[in-house]
Amino acid sequence: MKKHVVAFMVFLSFSGGMVFSAGQGGSAGGARPVTIKLASLVPETSPWGAALNKMAGNVKAETNGAVDIIVYHGGVAGGEADVLRKLKVNQIQAAILTSFGLNEITPEVLALSCPFLIRSEAELDYVLEKLKPVLEENINRSGFQTIAWSKVGFVSFFSKVPARTPAEMKKLKVGTSDTETTLLNVFKSMGYQLVPQSMNQALIDLNTDRVEAVYQEPLSAASFQLFAITKYMMNFPIAPFMGGIFMNQTAWRTIPEQHQRVVLKHAKVAEKEIETQLDDLRKTAIDMMVQNGLVIYDLTPEEQAMWIADAEAGVPRLVGSTFDADIYRRVTEILKEYRSQK
Repeated sequence: MKKHVVAFMVFLSFSGGMVFSAGQGGSAGGARPVTIKLASLVPETSPWGAALNKMAGNVKAETNGAVDIIVYHGGVAGGEADVLRKLKVNQIQAAILTSFGLNEITPEVLALSCPFLIRSEAELDYVLEKLKPVLEENINRSGFQTIAWSKVGFVSFFSKVPARTPAEMKKLKVGTSDTETTLLNVFKSMGYQLVPQSMNQALIDLNTDRVEAVYQEPLSAASFQLFAITKYMMNFPIAPFMGGIFMNQTAWRTIPEQHQRVVLKHAKVAEKEIETQLDDLRKTAIDMMVQNGLVIYDLTPEEQAMWIADAEAGVPRLVGSTFDADIYRRVTEILKEYRSQK
């Protein structure tokens, strides 16, 4: 299980690409088949690897070989920034992207990661149900096609000492991935001491006190053993972390419409399977960390209100620049509607 946790963390830090190209030869119906070369940085033993293999087999079978997905596991196409660049110049035609890559395609999606705005899985589901069509329309206008979404999880604060209030956390040097530059600047503008770092440097930074806390998804903290030093996890989620499979429109149009429906159908099945497996892995990772000394501390309602108030005081000045004003307004309205029903 620990191996699977480590494997999944690779997806949190980077992503691979799917290369869709016209193949040679004929298919059962005499039409020219489409060969889909799918490259992913995620190992084959991860939930993503297993689900992609299953998707590839099902698509090939249902299209009678007209669409043949060949999966290349383990990082052939490079990291997320490289993949995104290749997508835009059509060197590859599709990719697994996280929130960071999505933000490059359509900055509107960053509003979903606004600190302490969406506070639970149920709230995220409700927002996505309402906003997915809008977000996908924006993605399509940017020249891409949504194949599947994935809710990776929520990020949390892990620290050497418990920090129950924003004021206490702002006294600590908080390390976060050096690929998260936009959100890093958001927290800096709110008064936090954010320190950019590569994940393979995180333990060294913690041991030398260059960093005293981290802003990570629990699977990340488990796989990189960060909890061995940051022994306190605040049990109040900061923001959701999204992922998914996206193609550029040029490549998508090379697949016949009837086969597009097949790809989408099996991608949605993979989406559900991945989320279920990630939920199980996350629970296992948290249990493992607790057994090895992690202390998860709950906040009182008054303390939770302090974090929310701090975010609500700092975020509005970023709306219209960092966060898309229209999407931010829609998210807040949807959340107000949801919370009024509780």
